[in-house]
Amino acid sequence: MKEFLFIYRRDVNNIPKGSPEEMQAETKKWIDWIGGIAAQNKLVDRGNRLQHDGKVLKSTTMITDGPYAETKESVGGYSIVKADTIEEACEMAKGCPGLANGGSVEVREINPM
Repeated sequence: MKEFLFIYRRDVNNIPKGSPEEMQAETKKWIDWIGGIAAQNKLVDRGNRLQHDGKVLKSTTMITDGPYAETKESVGGYSIVKADTIEEACEMAKGCPGLANGGSVEVREINPM
């Protein structure tokens, strides 16, 4: 099996601000979806959420604040899964709860060094 990276993206201006109960329900959707992949023994790394701010290195001497504020879309997190093909990985990604809220999942095959 190959490994694939799921990169979760969403519009930073369109992040729902729900009640604590709504946020808990949304978190449960994510836990259930990732748990379903794990139950198939296809989860390599559940990944993590990422903070909104960070730094971008463009060379060894140039470090800027980032991701850039003018960018509407932000990387919110990642996971690593196992699948035989990119098509199979995309089928798994279709269950991502973030898709229902206008987010996207970038699916990339990991090329071992």
